[in-house]
Amino acid sequence: MNQAKTPDFKYKQLTGKIIGGAMNVHSELGNGFREIVYHRSMIHELTIQGLNFESEISMPLFYRNAKVGSRRVDLLVEEKILVELKAVGEINNQHISQVLNYLKAYKLEVALLLNFGENSLTFKRIAQLKNYKN
Repeated sequence: MNQAKTPDFKYKQLTGKIIGGAMNVHSELGNGFREIVYHRSMIHELTIQGLNFESEISMPLFYRNAKVGSRRVDLLVEEKILVELKAVGEINNQHISQVLNYLKAYKLEVALLLNFGENSLTFKRIAQLKNYKN
């Protein structure tokens, strides 16, 4: 009997906790609220789970080692996982590109894109290899 092997994602256990928390939030609230409601609910959920995180922190953006601006990150969990929240009808390629750009700009490897706007929670694990120049 063949058993399918689960993919071995970086920070799999941590992203699993975050996704599980998002499922709890979506299960209780459903869809139809503004993003800020889900954001506040995720803060509460991550606190319940005992995870270290920062919310809406301003992170600098660099171009060729020059600071060119900043962007507020929805959530940064355990200083490893960037969490971008959406409450839209569907995740599209623009959302994914946005998260990939954030990973590169912030020199992080893993992000979660969580969408509370559909009937069921949708999410994407997004990884960026650390092969860029400092």
